[in-house]
Amino acid sequence: MDKPLDFEFEEPCIVSPIVTKHKKKKVIGLDDLLSDFYQVKSDIPKKESKRAKIHKFDESDDDLDTREAELNNYVNKCQQQMNEISTDDQMPLWGLQVFGDQKAMATLTFPELSSCALLQSFMENEANSLLGIKTEEGEAFLEGLLVNGWLLKLVTDHGRVEKCIGAWTFSLMLYSPKEELRAAACEFCCSILLPKNQVDTVMFEMGWLPNHSELRRALEVCGFLLDSPSKSSSSMEIVDGDSDSAGPPQNIKYWIKYVSVCCQARAKRSVFSTAEVEDLITSVIYLFLDRQLIGLSSALKDCLHSLISFFSDDAFHLSCQKIAKSLTCRVPTDVNCLRSVESVAGLDARSKHLRSVLAFQFLVACFDDKVHDEEQILRSLISINLKHKNCDLLKMYIQLVLAENWLFCNPLLKDKPIISETWSACLRNCSCQITSTDLRSYASKVRSKASYLLQGNATR
Repeated sequence: MDKPLDFEFEEPCIVSPIVTKHKKKKVIGLDDLLSDFYQVKSDIPKKESKRAKIHKFDESDDDLDTREAELNNYVNKCQQQMNEISTDDQMPLWGLQVFGDQKAMATLTFPELSSCALLQSFMENEANSLLGIKTEEGEAFLEGLLVNGWLLKLVTDHGRVEKCIGAWTFSLMLYSPKEELRAAACEFCCSILLPKNQVDTVMFEMGWLPNHSELRRALEVCGFLLDSPSKSSSSMEIVDGDSDSAGPPQNIKYWIKYVSVCCQARAKRSVFSTAEVEDLITSVIYLFLDRQLIGLSSALKDCLHSLISFFSDDAFHLSCQKIAKSLTCRVPTDVNCLRSVESVAGLDARSKHLRSVLAFQFLVACFDDKVHDEEQILRSLISINLKHKNCDLLKMYIQLVLAENWLFCNPLLKDKPIISETWSACLRNCSCQITSTDLRSYASKVRSKASYLLQGNATR
């Protein structure tokens, strides 16, 4: 075991020695030094830009917040200016407060109903032994007949409407708190004056008919503000829908319908005089200015058409002047006067004439009643300097629309060429003095309206 192993006597391998190569030293010349110098010099701007970027990214959070806040403020200002430019041309809303606080209505009591002939005929009939109608229950019994339509049939058979029945149904139509009774009473009163079917056409003996003062009193009870100062829609407070003391009453639609029927039945019964119809037309046009009555626009138009048809041909032209002057005293010369003119929307000759006269009177009011001649009105419009920065372009737009309605289908255009020429000059003045880049409020509206009217006037 103590003997050495065989490999311990083996000779070590001969390893060839590593030959190291000696590199030759490079000789650096002057050209090499200059090249290195210029290379280093060209790298200096790159290093500085990298340092600037690093410094920029190393800014504190406070500086970033400050710059972000400044950017937000700048964007908000731009947005505000854009909103002002986009909303300046929006027309203000029309609307006046037509109804104020409603007056307390007296209790509807008609003791004379118990002694009316119609009820007494039921009381004395043998069938009453089965019905058991008592005198104190007479009004409730008549209400049932009214709602079910039997009262109209009984009155038609008798051919007579007693005074107490007529006054009672009229009061229910306008003052009853129950919608069912209001609707039934309106149907009864309208059917008496104007039967729906020719078969039912019966000349009733009318013991009582409401006159103009009764209808005016009904409006006053409703809080109608025709002769009182009115608030515009911009300053008008929103009326609570649950309030019973302010805003248009629920029964105004029945008032409108009844007035319309009264005028349609004028051939059978003349209920109103010419002056009273003029007053009613003024009231109906004024009702168009209440935005809460937009849902009754169709009924108002039908009523206005019936009122306009009431007049004779001779009286109508004079009445138009009175109606227009009455309205210009009550309606301001802003967008509400445009609404008043546009409410006369009929295409018949009478409606167009009333619309023209009404627009002309509002134009006169726009110039403070200083001009009354047709040519003077148009020359006053031409004399307005639209380039002046303080020019009221909204007022100019209103006057353009009024002049359009005044001259629409007006015989003045045919009979007086000077009117047509002056009107064309006015339109050219509006379209030329206001450029397409004018950013003043309503500038684009005036220019577009004038260009549109000028093109339509040229095609005539």
